Amino acid sequence: MRWIYTLLLTLAAPFLLIGLYRKRPGKPAVGERWREHFGGTPNVDGQPIWLHAVSVGEVLAAKPVISALQQAYPDVPILVTTTTATGAEQARRLNGIIHRYMPVDFPFSVKRFLRAVSPRVCVIMETELWPNTLHHVGRAGIPITVINARLSQKACQRYQKIAPLFRAMSKHIDLIVCQHQNDQARFASLGVADDKLAVAGSVKFDIKAVDPALGATLRQARGDRPCWIGASTHAGEDATLLAAHSVLLRDYPDALLILVPRHPERFDDVAQQVASQGLSVQRRTEGEPLALSTQVYLGDTMGEMMTYLASADVVVMAGSFLGTKVGGHNLLEPAALGKPLLTGPSYYNFQVIGDALIDAGALQVCNDSQDLAAKIGAFFSAPALAAQAGNAGLSVVEQNRGAVERTLQAIAPWLNHPR
Repeated sequence: MRWIYTLLLTLAAPFLLIGLYRKRPGKPAVGERWREHFGGTPNVDGQPIWLHAVSVGEVLAAKPVISALQQAYPDVPILVTTTTATGAEQARRLNGIIHRYMPVDFPFSVKRFLRAVSPRVCVIMETELWPNTLHHVGRAGIPITVINARLSQKACQRYQKIAPLFRAMSKHIDLIVCQHQNDQARFASLGVADDKLAVAGSVKFDIKAVDPALGATLRQARGDRPCWIGASTHAGEDATLLAAHSVLLRDYPDALLILVPRHPERFDDVAQQVASQGLSVQRRTEGEPLALSTQVYLGDTMGEMMTYLASADVVVMAGSFLGTKVGGHNLLEPAALGKPLLTGPSYYNFQVIGDALIDAGALQVCNDSQDLAAKIGAFFSAPALAAQAGNAGLSVVEQNRGAVERTLQAIAPWLNHPR
């Protein structure tokens, strides 16, 4: 069945590569490094620990794991691969690692890559599983572990439709370290053996202590104005958030919305959308002091999400107002900052974490722009209520730390014995 997959991948590759290499405003370029996608990878010495994190979200989630690996194995190179240029941009900000682009899942690309880097182990963040990669890495005798693995019910149902291919892939995996028990149960339902499954919690809970000065400049610039953030928005969501802000402005005419699109190629489009709604917009990249007349502050930069989150009074995590299309984004970063949280109805990618935050009183679900405006306004009018919700979220984070240590203990047998 793998040859059928490879044929389909070959047919789809031109369209996938166009999306990967297309130049867009704010999007980093792959440039001359495009050869790495086809296995043309500069050699790496020392049998590195190879950690694959497909894009921005996975790289950020991997940071505490990478730090722990560097402390535990100071003499072993850490090779981080990403597929996207935005992921590469984040990886370049990590100290002491080697970055390469992940080869496209063609047999020849994967084999060339393995000859160039000769890793001691392959560690895959979350559930980025590619049939040819798993096949050839396994045939080369390189152990494969998947960490921080999550498998939603929707993704599980997709894999069930290609069960023979999934079984062929999973036989090469030595261990899947899941975030939660329900993830483990779904992998088991797909035929993964019990001795290849473990649960360690989400490494995203192991967020480093936040610098109290984070976001201080932006907070000082906005003064006493009530401020909320729409974080990691996707196309189709900005209208919902802008409608909520227009409603809020009736009762809080000096309210400020920090709007941060998920993808840099959307920065210009979102700026135009804000202006078309009759709202005054100011862009972060303009470098000007925040004006009192600004109603929407557009976070059109990469790598500053924690600064934006720390600057707001209330956090709305986007990716959750588009039905089942996206499934939400990381709720733990704002929770670690002690911020009251709101989300749309679709947060299935963080279902267990979201439900825990809801049960603790840290997170509320909003169904539409009117509901969103009402709940933000409730926090604006009752700072004590906002503080209570924020403290509840911080407590959830503190109570669930330790996943990185448990993860490294689980995969230690493969880390400690190079080929």
